[in-house]
Amino acid sequence: MLGYILRRIAMMIPTLAIISVISFVIIQLPPGDYLTSYAMSLAASGEAVDETEIENLRLRYGLGQPVYVQYYKWMSGILLHGDWGQSMEWRKPVKDLIWERMALTVFLSLVSIMVSWFVAIPVGVFSAVHQYSIPDYIFSTLSFIGTGTPGFMLAMVVMWVAMRQFGLNVGGLFSDEYIMAPWSWDKVVDMLKHLWIPVIVIAVGSTAGSIRTTRANVLDELNKPYVETARAKGVKERKLIWKYPVRVAMNPFFSTVGWTLAGLISGQTLVAVVLSLQTNGPMMLRALRSQDMYLAGSFLFLTSILTVIGTLISDITLAWVDPRIRMEG
Repeated sequence: MLGYILRRIAMMIPTLAIISVISFVIIQLPPGDYLTSYAMSLAASGEAVDETEIENLRLRYGLGQPVYVQYYKWMSGILLHGDWGQSMEWRKPVKDLIWERMALTVFLSLVSIMVSWFVAIPVGVFSAVHQYSIPDYIFSTLSFIGTGTPGFMLAMVVMWVAMRQFGLNVGGLFSDEYIMAPWSWDKVVDMLKHLWIPVIVIAVGSTAGSIRTTRANVLDELNKPYVETARAKGVKERKLIWKYPVRVAMNPFFSTVGWTLAGLISGQTLVAVVLSLQTNGPMMLRALRSQDMYLAGSFLFLTSILTVIGTLISDITLAWVDPRIRMEG
């Protein structure tokens, strides 16, 4: 098991190096740069463009140098000094902008995954055991509707119902007085009061898909010889279902933690914009549109790191629950 984990960790190093290069190249693909966009926006609004200021900023951020030099400065700053660069739009260090939002994003995503699994696994098992029953048809219909409903549309419906029927504004993760306030117990409690709306909206799609996955996997295992043998030996049906078929059916959940976590983080951008959430989605979208290279690159890089870490966690968890994985060598 230890050797298996060390091999997976060793594979992460070149993967992260390649990801860092790709992340930096992606934000360099659009023509021009942030200063070009900044000058164009000033000109469009009728404001005077100070060419001297633009040139000084270009030299300060190294935008006049080759791409590989800019990449080297970016990565050396991260690895040697923990400096993720300067946000050119916000005029603040990137690390001061992203860490709180990234922490909120990861927390929201993890809670959504837990809620999704807590609902999807028992419902999927029940549907498989009671195949073609009326509850099975009901759960299947609801799961198809949930899978086909875009998260941002569900968010808009929830906001409309809350405002129209109850006069409540459900946008944001905090009340107005806590948005810029330092962290305290009162702020945490306020966040928990606002958390359930985005969790439900984000978890609906993944829950619906997980119900279908669980149902299909359990049905594949129910009629296999080892299940029939355990049933013939007199093992109680409830114990038999949860100890054998369900355990094997959980493998896809563990094997997809990596892309599920990244999918929730990247896929909730539109939901975050609609609900005005203080997560990384709206800020990353704004940074990409304005070509704020250090801020956009840091968001892309950190999201990719979460994918790699999630994949490592899923590999370790899968090897723990299924000995066939770690014994394959």
